[in-house]
Amino acid sequence: MNPISSPLLTDHYQLTMLESYLQQGMQETAVFELFFRKLPPTRNFLVTAGLEQALEFLENLRFSAGELAWLKPRFGSALVNYLEQFRFTGDVHAMPEGTLFFPDEPILRITAPLPQAQFVESRLINLLHFETLIASKAARSVLVAPGKLLVDFGMRRAHGAEAALLAARASYLAGFSGTSTVLAAAIYGMPSFGTVAHSYIQAHTDETAAFEHLVRCHPKNSTLLIDTYDTEAAAIKIVTLARKLAQDGIEVSGVRLDSGDLGMHARRVRRILDEGGLEKTRIFASGNLNENRVHELISSGAPIDGFGLGTALDVSSDVPALDCAYKLQEYADKARRKRSEGKATWPGRKQVYRKYNPDGRAVRDVVALEKDDLHEGEPLIVPMMRNGRRINRNRKLEAIRQQTVANYARLPEPLRLLETAPAYPVEISASLQALAKKVDDECGPITSPEPSRLSWY
Repeated sequence: MNPISSPLLTDHYQLTMLESYLQQGMQETAVFELFFRKLPPTRNFLVTAGLEQALEFLENLRFSAGELAWLKPRFGSALVNYLEQFRFTGDVHAMPEGTLFFPDEPILRITAPLPQAQFVESRLINLLHFETLIASKAARSVLVAPGKLLVDFGMRRAHGAEAALLAARASYLAGFSGTSTVLAAAIYGMPSFGTVAHSYIQAHTDETAAFEHLVRCHPKNSTLLIDTYDTEAAAIKIVTLARKLAQDGIEVSGVRLDSGDLGMHARRVRRILDEGGLEKTRIFASGNLNENRVHELISSGAPIDGFGLGTALDVSSDVPALDCAYKLQEYADKARRKRSEGKATWPGRKQVYRKYNPDGRAVRDVVALEKDDLHEGEPLIVPMMRNGRRINRNRKLEAIRQQTVANYARLPEPLRLLETAPAYPVEISASLQALAKKVDDECGPITSPEPSRLSWY
């Protein structure tokens, strides 16, 4: 069993429900939508990501003989027989990757026979939540560091192999320049970057020799790590070495700072390099960086040309999870609505319309029923899959990245800042509110339990 592609990568209760649906003959068309209930205090918007992996999962969903054999003693034969031919045959509508969105706005809609639409829930949330989480984190660095080289450095502390790969993809989609994770570059066709570890410098008896060996091995693009011993002394050594290398037509591309007061060291090193004629040599910084630290360094005027962001990015350390849900909105042509306290949903198939002002900035969104066509603005949800097959396979990751960056420019200015901004207006259309009331009326009033019964546990 492949641990990543296996359909057994799901919650047990999906199989429990699926078996019961089959027993009861409940296989009519269901509509589920995935949405995010609220924004964390440090996020002014979210960035859709992970749709490509979600569609690939749906299109290739199969149970192998080995997986069916594992299920056979645990579930009834009717379920196992059904799963032998299990395929996703439904439709998918979604916001394209790189779309900026807000609470209560569905980013994905699944329309399929109930057993199919229900079963795919766990893996869809798993994929879309994680990449959206990381892309939304990465967006903050992109916005505070325009024109800077931004590299994902987080593979070694990511939560497993798939997380490392998807974090690299999501950060690039959000506008990063590339990643240090080689496999991600190979799979997704994105640039890879790397310098050396301190161990490389320590393995050499002489620091200057370490620098020279690296540059001669990689004469077209070498970034030298200069803070193993004495940062400024190392910068002076590089100036001297550069004169020697210049005789062979080799230039020192850049230096990397990874510890200490990065702003102070960057200023001192920049002065040393410039005085030594190395004005083109770039300064790259890393070392427990996040978007707030990057913003501080840039705002202070630190002469740093690029940043490597690792742990804080790949685990989204300040916001490790988002409040998202995948809920039934329609079954057998009848609107459905969850009415749980604090978790009520809006029923029916929905569309999101975005209105822009004359200068191209978004001013408000309207969440409406899909069948409504009277709303102004750009519809954000589009067809992605029909009858279990993707409609368009040709959207390249680089094109998504460019569109994401373009989308930032259409945000209201307060939402582009790191500070928490006033909530962006998201309206619920009158027709959607009316449908919710109709569903409530049909279901009858909610009878709250006595207060004494609320605290039995």
